[in-house]
Amino acid sequence: MLETSQCPGDPPANKMICYALWFFWTASRGYRLRPWRSPYLRWRIETFSGMHADEITFQSFWGFLWKERQGIRHFLEWGAEMKRLEKRLRRDAERTRV
Repeated sequence: MLETSQCPGDPPANKMICYALWFFWTASRGYRLRPWRSPYLRWRIETFSGMHADEITFQSFWGFLWKERQGIRHFLEWGAEMKRLEKRLRRDAERTRV
């Protein structure tokens, strides 16, 4: 599995792409070849857009991703920042225990 710490290169764009791939891989577990059927992703779309989860199809899933790509990018940037913060806090906690 791709871990964000294994992301090649220094530019933030590369790390963002790696985080987006990591998030998608994790969020679509069990449904990776058909993410529009993932209960977790359906729930996320339902709570974000108000579209009922049972109504999400292949077409509506990809249409939603395209239409809301800017908002999804902001969500992924926030998620990547939270993951970095968690990693930093764990590392600092390890240092204080030793």
